Amino acid sequence: MLNRASSSVPVTILTGYLGAGKTTLLNRILTYEHGKKVAVIVNEFGEVGIDSQLVINADEEILEMNNGCICCTVRGDLIRIFSNLIQKREKFDHLVIETTGLADPAPVIQSFFVDDVMRSQTQLDAVVTVVDAKHIWNHWDANEAQEQIAFADVILLNKIDLVSPEQLDELEQRIRSITPLVKIYHTQNCDINMDAVLGIKAFDLKQALSIDPEFLNEDAHEHDKSVYSVSIVEPGIVNGDKLNRWLNQLVQVKGTDIFRMKGILDVDAEARRFVFQGVHMLLDGRPGRPWQPGEQRKNEMVFIGRNLDATQLKQEFRACLLEV
Repeated sequence: MLNRASSSVPVTILTGYLGAGKTTLLNRILTYEHGKKVAVIVNEFGEVGIDSQLVINADEEILEMNNGCICCTVRGDLIRIFSNLIQKREKFDHLVIETTGLADPAPVIQSFFVDDVMRSQTQLDAVVTVVDAKHIWNHWDANEAQEQIAFADVILLNKIDLVSPEQLDELEQRIRSITPLVKIYHTQNCDINMDAVLGIKAFDLKQALSIDPEFLNEDAHEHDKSVYSVSIVEPGIVNGDKLNRWLNQLVQVKGTDIFRMKGILDVDAEARRFVFQGVHMLLDGRPGRPWQPGEQRKNEMVFIGRNLDATQLKQEFRACLLEV
């Protein structure tokens, strides 16, 4: 176990494949009465930054990196943002880094050992991986999904209400075949006591090196290039009925190829923004934060998956806008 001075910032890396429930867990961390002042770094996959808008309003520092992957070329950004954040050390006593669902967590973890400032001023507390109990089978062979499980100190088997006990047992056995000693919790909507994920001092570098002897080799990293994102940013008011019909038709036709979709929309000129998220065939939408007076309203959407036609998606979305 790593021992550092008590002034070191404990860091939790929050990872998990697209749509597993990371933002839900992050919101619980930010609203739970655990007595900690938490700073957050959110990373996105795609050109449009939405995750930081999905995070509930809080006093915590929320910083966003938007280079598509919190690894490799972005490691410099992570180190730079942390260096700026440490100047406000009195404002927080725990740091949470939420990685994009397509990130291999190894390069993120590496940052805490290859950079002098981060090595001296942080203590990596735990890698917490959220696993979508229903959809993980669709991505089981993806390198990133297996890496996220392999490096986890804690795993939340989430959305257990969507699977049978037999499926859950099979999934847990499969996970144990990759990482036998990981702590596993069964959750619905990532409902878990924060004592199970924060301040647990679970990360062990020796364990990480036993999983991947090339772990500290900065060149050992690949991406699944068949997965990409389509971003849509459009002004205008969305017709709620047309949007509903389009999204339902879209998941029927393309659901297996759409790993994740999310958006912040101005629907029917309502006072509150409309927040929607989807994973494959599942869709969820609800009112979000109020639009502020004078705020420029816009519609932002991100689709992540395979075989996505950007031009067609944008045309179909524009067809949902009210005619001015």
